[in-house]
Order: sequence, then C-alpha cells, then structure tokens
Amino acid sequence: MLTMPSEATERITTAHRAKLAYVYVRQSSPTQVRQHQESTELQYRLVNRAADLGWPRERITVIDDDLGKSGASSTERHGFQRLIAEIGLGKAGLVLSLDASRLARNNRDWHQLLELCSIFGVLIADGERLYDPAAYHDRLLLGLSGIMSEAELHQIRLRLHQGELQKAARGELRLPLPAGLARGAAGEIVLNPDEEVQARLQLVFRLFQTLQSAREVMKELLRHGLALPMRPLQGPSPHQVVWVPATSARVLQILKNPSYAGAYVYGRRRQDPLRRRSNGTYSGTVKVPVDEWTVCLHDAHPGYIGWEEFMANLKRLNSNSVSYGASRSGVPRKGLALLQGIAVCGRCGRRLALRYSGPHADYPVYTCTADKHNNGSPLCQEVRALPVDAVVEQVLLEALAPDQIALAAAAVGELEAENRQLEQQWILKRERARYEAERAQRQYDAVEPENRLVARSLERVWEERLRQLEAVELAYEAWHRERPAALSDDERAEVLSLAQDLPRVWQAATAQERKRILRLVVREVILDQKREPGMVWMQLCWQTGAITEHRLQRKVHSYRDCVTSELIERRIRELNAEGKMDYEVAAQLNAEGIMSPRGVPFDHGTIHVLRKRWNIRTAKINGVEPNPPRWPDGSYSVQGAAAALGITPQTVFKWLYKGRLQGHQLMKGQPWQITLHSKEIRSLRAQVRRTSRSKKEAS
Repeated sequence: MLTMPSEATERITTAHRAKLAYVYVRQSSPTQVRQHQESTELQYRLVNRAADLGWPRERITVIDDDLGKSGASSTERHGFQRLIAEIGLGKAGLVLSLDASRLARNNRDWHQLLELCSIFGVLIADGERLYDPAAYHDRLLLGLSGIMSEAELHQIRLRLHQGELQKAARGELRLPLPAGLARGAAGEIVLNPDEEVQARLQLVFRLFQTLQSAREVMKELLRHGLALPMRPLQGPSPHQVVWVPATSARVLQILKNPSYAGAYVYGRRRQDPLRRRSNGTYSGTVKVPVDEWTVCLHDAHPGYIGWEEFMANLKRLNSNSVSYGASRSGVPRKGLALLQGIAVCGRCGRRLALRYSGPHADYPVYTCTADKHNNGSPLCQEVRALPVDAVVEQVLLEALAPDQIALAAAAVGELEAENRQLEQQWILKRERARYEAERAQRQYDAVEPENRLVARSLERVWEERLRQLEAVELAYEAWHRERPAALSDDERAEVLSLAQDLPRVWQAATAQERKRILRLVVREVILDQKREPGMVWMQLCWQTGAITEHRLQRKVHSYRDCVTSELIERRIRELNAEGKMDYEVAAQLNAEGIMSPRGVPFDHGTIHVLRKRWNIRTAKINGVEPNPPRWPDGSYSVQGAAAALGITPQTVFKWLYKGRLQGHQLMKGQPWQITLHSKEIRSLRAQVRRTSRSKKEAS
C-alpha cells in the first residue's frame, strides 16, 4: 500500500509524536563500513526524514551499534535488541530504516519487530513510505518485504559460497596464515622470513617427535623460557606476529595446522546448528575430519614438515587421550605398569585398563573391564603387571642388544644436536632483543629535542627495551652455565659407555622414559592368561610389523591349577628314586628353574608335604630301606627303638621331644637316628616294667 505524504501526516498522531523516533543504521561487515560510506551516510540522513514527519531533532535517536554486523541473526546485534526493548517499554512512536533488510534478514526477528510495533502502536518508515503494522494491507506488505529480504540473503550466500568454493578449489582463495607463513610480493605463500620464527617452529616439531606429547613439549619450552610465535587474527590486516608463552593449546594449534605441512586446506570447520547456543557463547563450530575436508591440496606451498609426518602427528595426538580406549594408547604417564596403554586383551581385543592393588597401591594389574561396564557381566580377565613387564623388559633388551653401538652413537648425536638447536634459539632470541633496543634508540635519536612530549615517551620505551635485553642476556648466561654448548671428550666417552650398557640405561630411566622407549619399538602387547592353565600367553607386535609369542608361568593357589604340576611330580619321583633327600630334591628343582604354584622356591618342607600327598616313600639312606630297626652306623630308628624298649613309636617320639632319648634327623621330615647303648636300654626297659606294674596295682 503506497502512502502519500498527506496520508502519512494523517496517520501520525499526537500520541506518536509524543514518543521518540528511532533511526536504525546497520552495515553487514566492517569492509562495507569502510568502502560503502555513501550507503552509511544515506542511512544517517533518515534523521531528516523523521524531522520532516514532525519529530523534533532532540526527540530523534540514532541506533548505530550494529555497524559491521550481519542481520542474519539478532544474537550479536545489541543495537537491534536495544530497539526491541525500547518498543516494548512504550518509548517508540516511529522506527525508521533504509529498508527491511537493514532491520532483519530472517523472518523470526522481522515478525517479532512487527508484532511489537502492532501491539504498541509504533509506525515503521523507510526512505519513501510509512507503514502501520496494525493495518492489514501494511502488515501484508511488510511481511512480503521481510520474506524478500530473507530470500535475498539466501541468494547472496549461495553465490558467495559457490564463488568461494571455486576459488578455493584452485588454491587461490586468500585464507588467514599462521605465524610461520607469510605472503610474498606476488601474493604467493612463503615461510616467514623471520629466522627466529622458523627456528622456534622447527624446534616444536622436533620436540614432539622426541617427546610424543604436546604437554611435554610445552613443559620443555617453558623450562628454557622459549615463547611461541602467534598471529592474532583480530582487527584489520596485516596481522603482526607476537610472541606469547607456550601453552598446551598453542602447541596443539601448531601441530594440528596443515599449513605447516605445506597443504592448502579449505573446510576444516563447519557450523552445526544443533550445537549453537542461544546466548551466543558458543557458535556451534565443529572440526571436520581430515578425510572430509572440502579442499586439500598437498605441496601447495613450502612447509616445515611433510604430509606423512603431519598425519603421524595427528594420529599420535588422537591416541594421547587421558582415558585410553580401544583405539587410543594414551600418552606415557607415571606408574609402575610398563605396558600402560599398549596392553590388549587377547580374548576380546579391547585395550586393557589399569588398576593398582595391595596395601599401598603398589601392585599394578591389567584388567579388561569393558564387559562389566557395558552389561554388568564378570570381568573378561585380569593379569598381574609386574611379572609380565619383567618378561617384556627382558625381550626388549635382548632385541636391542645387537644395536648398542649404533644406539650409543645416535645418543651422542642427539645430545649434540639438541645443544646446537637450543644454542641457536638463544642466539636468535638475543639478536631480537638487541634489535628492539637499537630500534628504540634510533627512534629516540630521530626525534627533535624540542618535542619533549614525544622524546620522554620514546625514552621510556628505550629504557624498557634495554631492561628486556639485559634480562635476556642474564637468562642466557644462566642457561649456558647449567648446560655447556658442546660435550667434552670425557662426557662423550661417558655417554658412549652408558649407551652401550642398555640395562644400566634402562634402570636409570624413569617410568615415563621406559614407556616411551618401549613404544618406539613395540606397538602393542596382547595378553591372555586363560588360554592355557597357569600360563600367561603374550604376543608382542613390534613397530616393524614382526610378531613374537612368549609364555609366562603365573602364580596360582593350588597345584591343581599349576601348569607344571605333572612335571613337579615326575621330577620328585625320579629324584627320590635316585636316593636324594627332600632338601636335595628341592635344591635340584630350584636349579632347574621349575617354579612352584605360588612362585616361591621349593624347600625340604614343601617336598615332604608333596611326597605325602602323592604317596612317595622316603628315599633310601645309603641303600638301606626307610625306617629299618637299626641304621648302618648302629643308631636305631623310631620303630627299632620302640621294639628294643618295649614301648610304642608314639612314646618314642614323646621321649625324644622331652629329651629322655637322644637322636637327630638329617633334615626335617627325614627318619630319626636314635642313639641307644646296651646299659641305657636295660635301664629304660626296667623303668617301663616298673611303670606298667604300678599301673596294674593301682587299677
């Protein structure tokens, strides 16, 4: 409905003019604000339009808080929210905007505005027409205008996205560059010409190759006082590189950025409407997996690492999870368990978790808890860690033994390369500090002496740069005192001798260092203690692709579950038949490496109990049957002494314990050898007769 000037005057009542007139000004982006100034000026001229409609200029309010903000949503448009609030408070009589697209680009915000204006009797005007949202035809035209505005935004987005995608497919779309890259004179992407930036990023990638953890890289950088280069992408271009302290998040940004691998990537992130929050604190931006990137051009420009190394870094970072799972080994952490994170259940294929038992929680146990957590079923299996770790440790040291000389040379070269790289970092850091100080001095010298206001400010800057230079020099001297630049001949010989003695190096390493060494050689270890009774079956999957199997006898509670039970019984019978006593049998079994069910060495008492269980008679002594009346040396056995004294064997044992008889055993559990003389026999037999006669008379 076209509103003529006379009709507009009739529609505006005294009640409308008693309230304020609001002029809403908006441009969609900062670029439009800078380059399309004529459009912005045209919107500000709507103040004259409000004055022509009868509002005094002091009663006209301009809302331009949303300059540089898109009208697709009202979440970040504080000016639009303020306008809605003023209308709801009944303060507005007229709302002026160049067109509907300036007020809103979506129907939800647009119809919210129309509804409030209709309720509170607020008129809406543009550069030519005046509308009353409470009138049917005006409401219809305003609704169509909002629909066209939203459709126009969709078409604009579609054209821009298609053009952007086509340009990105050719690698020509200018994307923000990280601190390690820059654009040349012709617009091509090159490495940052700053040598310190290049050296610092190379150090980050080198440290990650060694430490395999972003957090450990961060700790190493902080230990040496080395900052990271960053390019904050806020404000107008060009964005200058700044140096910030190292954090885990900043190290991860460097390691996960494909631009450092020389790749041109478009579509690393996308908007997920389900994750968007209404308060605007979370935009709903999510990361896209590497294989789903829209454009990924390898070797598009120089990089610091290759694409294979970049993918390996991503795989390592993905596995460095706090709670490792079926596909994540986690980063090496503190603790006694050597196979933490790389132990796999041989029954279900899931990665084994870790728990500690014992009174002081010093006995690690590998446990498969997946079934219990998923459906409440019993544990798949549990394997005690320390015996398994000992076998893996022995296998590892044996595998590395042939390469000890090469490892020693590599260790010396690694230390020297690390010292040279750190020395280079300090050289560049000192050079930058000196440059900043000299630059501040040149700026101070270039100012006219009469301009004291500027001279005093430049003097303060110069003094600050000098203090920073002094701090860097002092820190370098302290570092140089603690860590010499090169290894001496004695230190080189010590490192070579230490590296050639792998067991010594292994024992001197911390738990985390041992796990890190193991993971360089072994990918995972599969454990199964239910495949064979009393045994732990192990399969080592090496990083080279080779697979080796090993078995370990585990501790059990009884000989029934012991895998060597038949072997133990057979050897005891064989050794007993050879005439060996119990202590000799125990020594022989221990020498042969046969382990008892509980993992403790055999002794004569254990052999005696086993003989009784398996009905094995006592071995012959010097070819004599066990327990004859008299032994070859003239001593009596228990049965012989009982017959000679006319008493029972139980009485003989009683007299031996009370000391009335003298005898000895070769070992506990062996036959007694009792010393008896003819005179002693007659005396003891007389005592026995008197005792028997006294008992009969008493009865």
